[in-house]
Amino acid sequence: MASPGAFIHETADVATSSQIASTAKIWHYAQVREGAKIGSNCIVGRGAYVGTGVEVGDNCKIQNYALVYEPARLEDGVFIGPAVVLTNDHFPRAINPDGSPKSAHDWEPVGVHILEGASIGASATCVAPVTIGKWALVGSGSVVVKDVPDFALVVGSPARRVGWVGKAGEPLRKVGDGIWECPVSQARYFEESPEKLVEMELK
Repeated sequence: MASPGAFIHETADVATSSQIASTAKIWHYAQVREGAKIGSNCIVGRGAYVGTGVEVGDNCKIQNYALVYEPARLEDGVFIGPAVVLTNDHFPRAINPDGSPKSAHDWEPVGVHILEGASIGASATCVAPVTIGKWALVGSGSVVVKDVPDFALVVGSPARRVGWVGKAGEPLRKVGDGIWECPVSQARYFEESPEKLVEMELK
């Protein structure tokens, strides 16, 4: 049920059993299914789909025509670009081996988990089960088939890491042995391994 103050466009299809925060906005023709949770200050764009029981944290943006299938989980501050697809079936089939149509009982949904601050570019596809790390950036049109590390910049099909990004979203520049710096904030990060970057404490 939408909390008082939530904006839900008259054309949106929002299940009464969903939980919509009072500061959330659900736009034209969006669909929010049963049991979904939409956090504070979230925006669900035109024609977007949020599946049954999907959990969306605070301050998230789900852009137009994105498809967020259950059991996806989005932590705070996640950006989902236009026409992004988060899948939920690792081995999809319309029918069983005997030719009978598959029902909800014939397969087990698997989800995409997107950690705090991460962004998924327009028309990218994340093939479940997969985890997108904190503050990572998935380039537009990419196909993600394996876990993405924190702060990683990944592109392509299948998506591969081509660099690192900071919390500001800009690609980091290398300034020393294992040390990377944000050109916007000058925050620094340390590359512990090719698959692990950690934020350095300011002194």
